[in-house]
Amino acid sequence: MSETASKPAAINIIWLTMILLATLTAAYTGRMDEVTKASFDSAKAAVTLAIGLIGPMALWLGIMKVAEAGGLLRLIARGMRPLMTRLFPEVPPEHPAMSAMIMNMAANALGLGNAATPMGIKAMQELDKLAAEKGTATNAMCLFLAINTSSITILPLGVITVRAAAGARDPAGIFLPTLIATICSTTVAIIAARTLAGKDVSITAVDYEKVVDENPAPTPGFLVSRAGKLMVAGFALLMGGAMLYRAITTPTPESFTSMVSVISAWLIPLLICGLLLFGYLRGVKVYESLTEGASEGFTTTIKIIPFMVAIFVAIGMLRASGAIDLMIDVLSPLTTMVGMPAEALSMALLRPLSGSGAFGLMSEIVSREPDSFLSFLVSTIQGSTETTFYVLAVYFGAVGIKKTRHALPAALCADAAGIIASVVVCHLLY
Repeated sequence: MSETASKPAAINIIWLTMILLATLTAAYTGRMDEVTKASFDSAKAAVTLAIGLIGPMALWLGIMKVAEAGGLLRLIARGMRPLMTRLFPEVPPEHPAMSAMIMNMAANALGLGNAATPMGIKAMQELDKLAAEKGTATNAMCLFLAINTSSITILPLGVITVRAAAGARDPAGIFLPTLIATICSTTVAIIAARTLAGKDVSITAVDYEKVVDENPAPTPGFLVSRAGKLMVAGFALLMGGAMLYRAITTPTPESFTSMVSVISAWLIPLLICGLLLFGYLRGVKVYESLTEGASEGFTTTIKIIPFMVAIFVAIGMLRASGAIDLMIDVLSPLTTMVGMPAEALSMALLRPLSGSGAFGLMSEIVSREPDSFLSFLVSTIQGSTETTFYVLAVYFGAVGIKKTRHALPAALCADAAGIIASVVVCHLLY
């Protein structure tokens, strides 16, 4: 075995370091009981979360199957070809991976968390079909995950909702700083992934014609009758009438936040109906296709459980040991000098590790001081960064990737850029 092949991936070293650091810190802080309990609780939480993902995963992978069978994914990939071929030159322009990545990025940008994860996993499954060396991340996978963990966000709906509930004067005031910070983090993610990428492990070693043959253009399963077309037209007419009725009878939203809430409430049902109706009009047997995709979603969710358990246990032990608190004590004098309060540093350290923990910390700060600079800053950090270790565990786990190559370093670079940009832009705009 070559030296390169035997070299452990970065995730192996970081994961082991987290476990050892948690245990060593607990030995000094006297929290060994808490660390022991955290290891079991975190493993249980990982399985509980994975089971909770089965429903959304099955639903959205089923809907994606309908869209794919109807040819929508090819149409989307064709429309975004100029940009995507520059970012992912090793992926065939009309391969299903292209459109799945586009739909994942769009869902993330609109804050559709439940829809974004299944679409991202679908993209990883399609990218894995291009991999010549199974179990090893390709350049395209690493770049896609770096972009994904950079959390490109247009509408940080969850954060805006928390700020509105806390009574902030301008709940949507984080819209612009979040957008600037996420643009910075995404730019750094792309640069880092491209810089760290070495020789690719992808389609360069695969027969291109074989890949094309395995992804033929979809053919209609049946011809839509006139009655079927009238049914779709009738639905569209009635839905348009319902939207017009609601617009007339519902009071005009008093703020940008209220308008965003209304849009987000309509977005998911309309997206589901739109994708299913598109498939139906293209001759897709929507029920059969959806259930076929849903069964794949069930299997995929079961596959990611071991990866989630490993990451959750390491993070849980690290938090319970007090290691994060010690890092904050050591680093806070330095970060305070550059305008980053200690509680914001807690948020920055916690965000890549625990989505629920970071959201809880942000919510507590916002509810306590809704209009403070600290609240403004942690809200921006929450909206412009992602739970990096969770995303990598879920996406790579879905396709059995063991060697993550440069995905984690690129993602962490994006996290750092997002946090730094948040601090700078919040000082300029607050």
